[in-house]
Amino acid sequence: MVYLCATMWHETYDEMMNIIISIFRLDKYRPKTDPKYNDFTFEAHIYFDDAFEQVEGSQERHLNKYAKNLVEIIAEVYNIFTNIDKKLFKQQQQFPDQKVIRTPYGGRVVITMPHGNNIVVHFKDKELIRHKKRWSQVMYLYYLLGWKLMTKYYRRWKMGGEEKELEAEVQKEKHNTYLLALDGDTDFQPAAVMLLIDRLKMYPRVGAACGRIHPTGSGPAVWFQKFEYAISHWLQKTAEHVFGCVLCSPGCFSLFRAAALMDNNVMKKYSTKSMEASHYIQYDQGEDRWLCTLLLKQGWRVEYNAASDAYTNAPEDFKELYNQRRRWGPSTMANVVDLLGSSNIISQKNPSISKPFMFYQLFSIISAILAPATICLLVAGSLAFILNIHSAAALVMSVIPPAIYLGLCFKLKADTQITIAAVLSVMYAFLMLVVTMSIIGSMVKDKTILTPSSIFVIAMTTIYIITAIMHPQEFPIVFYGVLYIICIPSAYLLLTIYSMVNMNNVSWGTRETKPAAGAATPAANTPQTTKQKAKRTFQRFFSWVKCCNKSNRRSDESQLCVNQENMIPEPAQPEPQPQNTIVEDIGIPEEEQRQAPPVFDCPSQCWVTQLQESSNDMRLQEDSLDQEEQEFWMELQGRYLKPLPDDKERQKKIASDLRELRNKINFAFFFLNALWLVATFTLQVFEAVLSIKIPKFNYSLVETGDKIQIDPIALMFIVGFALSVIIQFLAMLYHRVYTLIHYVAFLDTEPREQRHEKQDSYQQGKKVDPVSSTASISSSSTQDDSEFDSEDEYYSDLYYRQNDGETLV
Repeated sequence: MVYLCATMWHETYDEMMNIIISIFRLDKYRPKTDPKYNDFTFEAHIYFDDAFEQVEGSQERHLNKYAKNLVEIIAEVYNIFTNIDKKLFKQQQQFPDQKVIRTPYGGRVVITMPHGNNIVVHFKDKELIRHKKRWSQVMYLYYLLGWKLMTKYYRRWKMGGEEKELEAEVQKEKHNTYLLALDGDTDFQPAAVMLLIDRLKMYPRVGAACGRIHPTGSGPAVWFQKFEYAISHWLQKTAEHVFGCVLCSPGCFSLFRAAALMDNNVMKKYSTKSMEASHYIQYDQGEDRWLCTLLLKQGWRVEYNAASDAYTNAPEDFKELYNQRRRWGPSTMANVVDLLGSSNIISQKNPSISKPFMFYQLFSIISAILAPATICLLVAGSLAFILNIHSAAALVMSVIPPAIYLGLCFKLKADTQITIAAVLSVMYAFLMLVVTMSIIGSMVKDKTILTPSSIFVIAMTTIYIITAIMHPQEFPIVFYGVLYIICIPSAYLLLTIYSMVNMNNVSWGTRETKPAAGAATPAANTPQTTKQKAKRTFQRFFSWVKCCNKSNRRSDESQLCVNQENMIPEPAQPEPQPQNTIVEDIGIPEEEQRQAPPVFDCPSQCWVTQLQESSNDMRLQEDSLDQEEQEFWMELQGRYLKPLPDDKERQKKIASDLRELRNKINFAFFFLNALWLVATFTLQVFEAVLSIKIPKFNYSLVETGDKIQIDPIALMFIVGFALSVIIQFLAMLYHRVYTLIHYVAFLDTEPREQRHEKQDSYQQGKKVDPVSSTASISSSSTQDDSEFDSEDEYYSDLYYRQNDGETLV
């Protein structure tokens, strides 16, 4: 059994469309109704955070626009995949009734997809259950693994089943039940899921497996991330996989084994409420990395599969990128330091992690910590060459701008800090171009390429180009390396300073929007009189009665209105606009605030009726939970997921503790960078005495008799970093062969009927935008037969990444 578990919050229309199409693809790829494909079954669950909002004049909270968009998208995609067969395309298909259920945490919509698999949308009300991504994950871990997996065995045990037999069955099912963690904007192909399942099937100690994540979008920020993601997967993740174990399986596309998640100190520890300042950074800012840390501590292995591709939207805005990395940087450092602190215990308990591998991680974290000082040294070298000044003076000049920016970050607002960083990034980009030219100029001036810096640059360039050649379908990404080089100071100097200084800000930072204009805020907890309480109770009761009457009347009349509904043209839908992702001080225009009233007439109606009226052709019949599941949710909410109280005093204390922790870590962090700079400065002052002299060779490799002076610390760092990259390169070569073997084996085990069917479906395809093509399908459903001959060209976009997802070898 495979559970697809996606978390959503404020995804845009296009992003939600991507993941829903991906889920329906998997439904078509592994139909539940076809006995030929019985190797696994799956069920998709979407957990929608903060799905309800207060509406003025209503006694019940209603679904917000994001939640309603999701239901509309599901109905639209359902229609596409129902009519995808040519024989049925000309017929208006009638949707089967689907379910809408009230739950203790909000609501649930259960959709049976065309090929029999279910997609379940859980709408969370933050006034009833704890919100944010980690708590949504805790929610599905306990529901799917604790309730759905274990309850049936508990019932059999109560009915007198043999305990040992039941325990063996439980262990077997836990071992063969998987959870696919997804983000709300992930786009993937069925083959990518199958490749991850293969990894967990073949190796029983693999607790999680991740694939190759491709950032999507446009603009310089995305181009930078494309190269950054490529290098991190091509070299870093492969080195971790080959020499030890992957430390982080990204939450946007990772497959977890139920037995690993249900192990001691994993699920239970993961549901720990943050009580200390460090918890907010390690637990909440990088929840996927922390979950992998817990798995590694219990002896489970995490793997990387380069042939399993997934696509996710990357920040396209400079501000959004900085806020995303502000979360990732400190949380990554906290989890790696946690692992290093327990290296002796982990190396004994986890056979995939050895002490040499932990030393490799120690070198990596030291390199990351000293990155700002290293960038300053790089800039100083170029300034000394260009301005023909002493290296010590150049070093002082290179330190002044980041030192000023560091001081400003402690005083200014986050948005102002990012604005200054953007200006400095442009200036540093020109300087990095000069640095690149200065390295070439130094080779010409010295008439040799056998200097440490020259050898380093040439070797790195050669390694990256060969690595790109080993990934032929991704080779064009190597051209983004030029942008990556000129953005190095922004990424490893300015961004590091911004992340470290703002580590006390534990807000999410992306996809945040202001409340809709005109929406009522929840009333304050003011004392109510007996008369007011009675009045509120009667209002709720009559609202509920009205809701039930509308629901019953709609279900009675639905069969009579089917023919009439097909004749009524659909109202024009406004084109969905991208949502603001960072809006701390972005105002909403006055025209947008004067929006049309909601589609429902009476503001006191319940959200169930509201959803039924807006679900178009997909009829939602109200259902209810059984008593046992109702009690399970009540107990789970009371124990782990009760909304956190609005305790102002505790919030002030946590904010104060976070600032204190920020100050301590920043002092240690930048003190180490200062020591590195001072050591280098001292060596440059006494360059004639302390420097290492190596013979100088010309272009013909003939010794000229001159000497090249190099300070020992710089030489040691260059040699250490180069050795690290060479180790990663060798691991990449091994991993490419490893991936090829696995992929060939995967093709041999795939059902032949399924492969032939896919080839027929995709061979005439064109790569087009998914949403635009969806619209074209909807608009062309009434045209004549001649336009249906090119149907494959319309539908191929539903599979257009199949080739990329299957042949990355």
